[in-house]
Amino acid sequence: MQQRQRLVLLIFSLFLVFQTSNGHNITRLLAKHPSLSTFNHYLTLTHLAPEINSRTTITVLALDNAAMSSLLSKSPSIYTMKNILSLHVLLDYFGAKKLHQITNGTALAATMFQATGVAPGASGFVNITDLKGGKVGFGAEDNGGSLDSLFVKSVEELPYNISVIQISKALPSAVAEAPTPGPSELNITGIMSAHGCKVFADTLLAHPEAMGTYEDNVNGGLTVFCPLDDAFKVFLPKFKNLTASGKESFLEFFGVPVYQSLSMLKSNNGLMNTLATDGASKFDFTVQNDGEDVTLKTKINTVKITGTLLDEQPVAIYTIDKVLMPRELFKAAPTPAPAPAPVEAADAPKASKSKSKSKSSPDLASDSPADSPNPADQAADENAGASFKGGRSVAVGLSFLLVFLLL
Repeated sequence: MQQRQRLVLLIFSLFLVFQTSNGHNITRLLAKHPSLSTFNHYLTLTHLAPEINSRTTITVLALDNAAMSSLLSKSPSIYTMKNILSLHVLLDYFGAKKLHQITNGTALAATMFQATGVAPGASGFVNITDLKGGKVGFGAEDNGGSLDSLFVKSVEELPYNISVIQISKALPSAVAEAPTPGPSELNITGIMSAHGCKVFADTLLAHPEAMGTYEDNVNGGLTVFCPLDDAFKVFLPKFKNLTASGKESFLEFFGVPVYQSLSMLKSNNGLMNTLATDGASKFDFTVQNDGEDVTLKTKINTVKITGTLLDEQPVAIYTIDKVLMPRELFKAAPTPAPAPAPVEAADAPKASKSKSKSKSSPDLASDSPADSPNPADQAADENAGASFKGGRSVAVGLSFLLVFLLL
């Protein structure tokens, strides 16, 4: 018995080591280096720090206080500053040793700026070249191939998780440095219309009260999940059957009153309130990820996030493949009743043709909503999708327990 107890303690110790070995905190790493304090401050101010921490493999091209002063002398807005600094975050690991062992002496690295979808073409990539004399040059790809900045030193390295490298100056990029509008100036329906969600955007514009709710939340934080045109066109007849208040609640259901980046959605699974949430009318859905895919789920159906239209603090807009249905307005397809006991063929009544196509037919898919709204169904819903932030941790822990039980 004591031997088994010791084995359990050993397994969980290894489990804890596994959990902590992959974590990093960029602000804590940089806090040990006073010469990088301004850079560290702006990673927090622009909300890039949590984005960096959520990545498994990352390289940060840090700027010292003098380089940051030169950058700040141009008085960029906080939103433009986020674009500039996100160009200095590479989505790959480059330690000091690897910089001098690049295949063919040069590499093109994707950045966090490119991952936002804001950077067109190759403007979100950084060229890294091993120069003669042991020097390594860095340059934004949209800067004519000019290697404007040089490797200074390695600041922190946690192979192959995160590398913090100091470079001599900021990477010039006309695209990253372009003036970025503040959230109140954003045309969210224009962004949706231009990227495959025009039907949803036009419907939102046609309902001023719902549109006003979106506009009121832009400055404080807003995440929008817009159904693609083909999906919303098919759904329009059902939308037209809703009451006026039902239409307003339904449209508000696709907005969340907080900013959620894609990495935040992946790491914070669980229930999420919407702009339509009001007391007993929960109008919420469950966020759940499966690897790189993120799904939104109600008791009616499940949809998948298919793309990012905008991810600029404090606003994020994503496309979804289907129309997500709130339980408060639509009925789920009924569960098929158990088949009756077999009877003699001569006694069995013939099925009525008029009822064979009823709405409650068991042939309906479980994620298909009923055609008519259900305003009475406003009762509080149980928290079936409670937050599950430690999915990976629990899975690993259960795997260890399974091994133990098999011993």
